Amino acid sequence: MRILLIEDDVSLCRSVRLSLEQQGFKVTVCHDGEEGLFYILENAHDLVLLDRMLPGMSGTQVLQKARQQHCTVPVIFLTALGSLEERITGLDCGADDYIVKPFALEELMARIRCVCRRPPRLNETNRLSFGDLTFDSDQSLLSCGTKNCTLSRREGELLALFLKNARQTLPRSVILTRVWGMDAEVESGNLDNYIHFLRRRLKSVDSQVQLKTIRGIGYQLY
Repeated sequence: MRILLIEDDVSLCRSVRLSLEQQGFKVTVCHDGEEGLFYILENAHDLVLLDRMLPGMSGTQVLQKARQQHCTVPVIFLTALGSLEERITGLDCGADDYIVKPFALEELMARIRCVCRRPPRLNETNRLSFGDLTFDSDQSLLSCGTKNCTLSRREGELLALFLKNARQTLPRSVILTRVWGMDAEVESGNLDNYIHFLRRRLKSVDSQVQLKTIRGIGYQLY
């Protein structure tokens, strides 16, 4: 499981990161709001731990902007702002849980387990659409108008990632992590092969949607 920790207290980051890694989590750390929003929108993490008082952009602003872009990753606020009004504000702007500092690391672990046990958000669906495309992940069926084709499991996972992040440039590293896994030994050429396969699939159903190569970075569905 991949966790993004956005916190400007370096010593707290160090202790939380160590505890999480000892539990087997993969942890990415950043210390300001703008960088944190960038990482959230990459959709490369399964859970976000977010401070409310951050340089550059507040944690509340970060979360609001992420939710406006339809990012559904679970978010737990870690903050010293503990009044009832502040808790309500944090939860109403899209947080899944709210922990007030100082907190015990054991409580944080319990809250993480609790959030991860929750079912997916109600607005999540197994049917994804963009442009003239519709993809049914349950059946691995790609449709465009009256034409359709069945995708392999890997093709389906890759296309679903692009559809969820349409018009966003996805770095190669993010794609490999999300589709093949953090620790998978995958040659870079494998991704290029699957991009080629997907482009053929799009052409086979006469879709106007394209997969664009962003040189030196990755790919974008547009």
